[in-house]
Amino acid sequence: MTAVSGGYTEVPVIAPATVEEQPLLKVYKRRWVMLAIFMVYSMGNSSQWLEYASITNVVTKFYNVSSYAVDWTAIVFMFVYSPLVFPASYLVNKIGLRKCILIGAGMTALGSWVKCASISPELYWVTMVGQTIVAIAQVFMLQLPPEVASVWFGSDQVSTACSLGVFGNQAGLALSFLLIPIAVRNHPDMADVGSDLARMSYVVAGFNTAVFILVITLFQDKPPLPPSIEVAKKIDRPQDFIGPLRRLFRNTSFILLIITYSLNLSVFNAFSTLLNQLILIYFEDGQEFAGRVGLLFIVGGMLGSIVCGIILDKTHRFKETTIALYILSAISLIATTFLLGTRSHTAIYITGGIFGACIGGYMPVSLEFTSEITYPEPEGTTAGILLAGSAITGVPFTMAYAWLIKIIGDVWANVAMTVILIIGTGLTALIKSDLRRQAAHAATINKEEENNTHFV
Repeated sequence: MTAVSGGYTEVPVIAPATVEEQPLLKVYKRRWVMLAIFMVYSMGNSSQWLEYASITNVVTKFYNVSSYAVDWTAIVFMFVYSPLVFPASYLVNKIGLRKCILIGAGMTALGSWVKCASISPELYWVTMVGQTIVAIAQVFMLQLPPEVASVWFGSDQVSTACSLGVFGNQAGLALSFLLIPIAVRNHPDMADVGSDLARMSYVVAGFNTAVFILVITLFQDKPPLPPSIEVAKKIDRPQDFIGPLRRLFRNTSFILLIITYSLNLSVFNAFSTLLNQLILIYFEDGQEFAGRVGLLFIVGGMLGSIVCGIILDKTHRFKETTIALYILSAISLIATTFLLGTRSHTAIYITGGIFGACIGGYMPVSLEFTSEITYPEPEGTTAGILLAGSAITGVPFTMAYAWLIKIIGDVWANVAMTVILIIGTGLTALIKSDLRRQAAHAATINKEEENNTHFV
């Protein structure tokens, strides 16, 4: 029988010796503190992904480099992820959440300070060094939302918690789009641009140093007692890394989800990276407008993440929600494409926000869908593989998108991206909705009810 007391849920040991003992579970109030710290850490790292790409026109002028070189300040985040995700996944399983997040937060702060030393036209290479360090640090952040959610949250909140973990990542992108075009102006005098860049760099470095201190002092690896029966069952499993990989790559539904997630996130990454250049095609001196469109794009994704997380916790309709988001992403992208030509600020705000809500909401839904169809494999490992797929395809997608915009124009480039989303929708329909984590939870509840009935 389940009892609720003092803000947590306990499943007590059943007294009669003939009944299999049930593990003691507890959902701690401090779970919200752990999640909030992770969200702030994620925000500090992700805010630097598009730090320079959101002001491409200013950066090319100050450092005297090509727009392609500035694209690489964002592409490097995808480029380094693929070869490092498996070592990072191994470390998550080996040394735990706290130490991995400490490594990530420390490297994020270090990379931020390195960029503070790059405010000179001839020091673009130092900017890339700092950006690469931050990109490596993201390996210890991107795959962790489902891990943090499952370790700290009960079955009825795990999807919402995962969505909030992704929310932190998207909040960093939103801040980047909002603040950086305002903080770094397109001054005619390069000395003024340098002053703006320096101010931005020191604020970012100071913030991430404070986050590192916060992780050191407050973040905990895991609660003393597991929050759900699903996690309790996994604790008893032997710690292995190769075994789960073998089982995962024999799971056809997981392979399909890797492909569909990679296609969706590659479109998201390409569009986000080149949004500044895309807007400037239609709006001269539209740097700040591009930033506001990017802000609405990411804020839409944040809202989509939260709403979809709540929907999943209430309905458990993982596959249906994933397909719906894929279809809506394709529709909203094509709408945004053709409304750009109208040069209507309002229309672009609306369609950009809807596109962001759909494609941004897809991320946590897919991460949770992955956890369901691969249970009881480690969430960090499955999420890491999923993200590695998107990183592998993200680099060529972004480069191809930039090339298509220059060669055949933005309209046909966006049509090509829409076709990719349509293909992803079809592949998603082939995924078998085998909700193993939900089945494990239901089996435990049914068994408890049978035991209680037996001893009445």
